[in-house]
Amino acid sequence: MTDSYNIFERSRISRKKFRQILRYFSLDLTASQITVLTGLNRNTVNRYLTLIRRSIALYCESKSPFAGEIELDESYFGAKRIRGKRGRGAYGKTIVFGIYKRNGCVYTEIVPNCSRPTLYAILKGKVNPDSTIHTDGFRSYDGIVDLGYQKHYRVNHSQDEFAIGTNHINGIEGFWGFAKVRLVKFRGMRKSTFYLHLKECEFRFNYRKENLYSILLKIINYP
Repeated sequence: MTDSYNIFERSRISRKKFRQILRYFSLDLTASQITVLTGLNRNTVNRYLTLIRRSIALYCESKSPFAGEIELDESYFGAKRIRGKRGRGAYGKTIVFGIYKRNGCVYTEIVPNCSRPTLYAILKGKVNPDSTIHTDGFRSYDGIVDLGYQKHYRVNHSQDEFAIGTNHINGIEGFWGFAKVRLVKFRGMRKSTFYLHLKECEFRFNYRKENLYSILLKIINYP
């Protein structure tokens, strides 16, 4: 939060203009639309949108450990599947691990691979051991009970199992759909900016029923 606030302090933009940018951002307008509506230079608008997204990312990363009914899954963003490259983590894609608390929030993290050590390190840091874990049949989820999570339920998508009563991962899969549909409008982006856009998706999904503008004012610690 401090870095973002210092950037604002050093700028020549008025508080009124910054509030305009923030309000239009909360309404999910594009940088081009915000540029026209505010009359500001496109580079200036982009700079403040980056500031806002960085503040959102810091806020999302600070969320407390999850507890309760938890769904785990991983998804792949970016490059189209290359012919001959199959399996989880198709070549050229960015891998994202997701944790979803039912009737609550989602948390995402970009990972280098879907190995058991990689996913379990995040799981142990973000999910309370008393939680009930729901996953699909991916082999990296084998042995979750050995980490201290005594309740682990799975659905095997390869056998056309998608929901058995309350045993499913529909919540996290719903987020993946939300994020991918939203990111399509950018018509591609640099890998260096993907993290910020991913965290923005996470934030918008978690607070989709609330006043984003008011929440953003608090997150940025705007005076």
